[in-house]
Amino acid sequence: MKRILISTFFLIAISANNLFACTTAVVSGKYTKDGRPILWKHRDSDFNDNKLMYFTDGKYNYIGLVNSEDIKGEQVWGGTNSTGFSIMNAALFDVNLDYNGDYRDREGYVMKMALQQCSSLEDFEDFLNNLQIPKGVAASFGVIDAKGGAAYYETDNNRFVKFDANDPRVAPNGYLVRTNFAFTGEKDKGYGYIRYESAQDLFANAFATNNLNYQTIITDFSRSFYHSLLKTDYRKLAENSSDKQTFVNSGDLICRNGSVSAIVIHGVKKGEAPEFTTMWTVIGFPFTAVAVPTWVKGGKNLPKMLIAEKNGKAPLCDAILKLKDQCYPINRSSGYKYLNVTALVNNENTGILQKIEPIEQNIFQKTEKELSNWRINLMEKDKIQTYYKWMNNYVMKEYKTILEN
Repeated sequence: MKRILISTFFLIAISANNLFACTTAVVSGKYTKDGRPILWKHRDSDFNDNKLMYFTDGKYNYIGLVNSEDIKGEQVWGGTNSTGFSIMNAALFDVNLDYNGDYRDREGYVMKMALQQCSSLEDFEDFLNNLQIPKGVAASFGVIDAKGGAAYYETDNNRFVKFDANDPRVAPNGYLVRTNFAFTGEKDKGYGYIRYESAQDLFANAFATNNLNYQTIITDFSRSFYHSLLKTDYRKLAENSSDKQTFVNSGDLICRNGSVSAIVIHGVKKGEAPEFTTMWTVIGFPFTAVAVPTWVKGGKNLPKMLIAEKNGKAPLCDAILKLKDQCYPINRSSGYKYLNVTALVNNENTGILQKIEPIEQNIFQKTEKELSNWRINLMEKDKIQTYYKWMNNYVMKEYKTILEN
């Protein structure tokens, strides 16, 4: 089994640009079970250490995903603000190809500015229209708001094109997937085509089975072992194999060595208070990380496990990356490409992922219970802070146990 997997994946080449990219989706609330829109960003980057930051430096307060080395939080790689406006991006590699200037890679700055001042899709469109030319970006920006808006904005140096997830002509099933090629870009110049097809298959199946929700996206999509070109799910193979080690080239999986975090922003129904917008953050390598919810209403004191300590690292991200080392044990040559699937899942049910999934399920269940109570009895800052403390103690204690064993 092991030799077959390695030889099959060896035939598929990956590039550095493909490694440091993203898999994303925008989902209209018209098509989800609970009527709430969803943003998904599975982040691939060469910045392994991520953290959350709470900001009060704009018109609206907001929470953002930030590189840990970015002390001041000058760039944000996805987030949500007090109005329910939420944004993320996927880099594009097939636009701005004739541009030779130095004004580029502005996506993190643009998303920070948008969170500071935008409350709706219309605000964001005005914001994009007023950016200087060249805009310095090459990205599909995914956006949702508290008014039911859900769309992508495929943006280059000179213009943007809107793809509306609420428009059945554009999104027949109410969702849009984007990786690292533009639908308005130069043909076959982008990246992430296999990941795009994998995500499309996952979404189509979830839609067909009425299982399209934020939990499915976190548990099954950001941690998918499915390869669309080879029509193979390597989790299923590992769970039924007696091999002690099974390596696959993970370069074209949604979750691979360059995956550093994921966010799923669960929005609100039209007319519902925007404060209930929930930002679920998978901080660190998604295969070894649990998702943790946060709310702008909770204020500046985010869960301690998600914010940077004096060493510049978030405690939970640090623990997660230590577990990641067990998944990529080959340090020489091209060993970084090869994922030991059995370290995560195996037929003895002792894999890292199999240990963290029950922890996350507990968080899902307790969070849903808390939200139900808050919707009836008001959402208050003190209640959120109490919940943060419980989560922080619970999650860090469980990770300590996993690391010690």
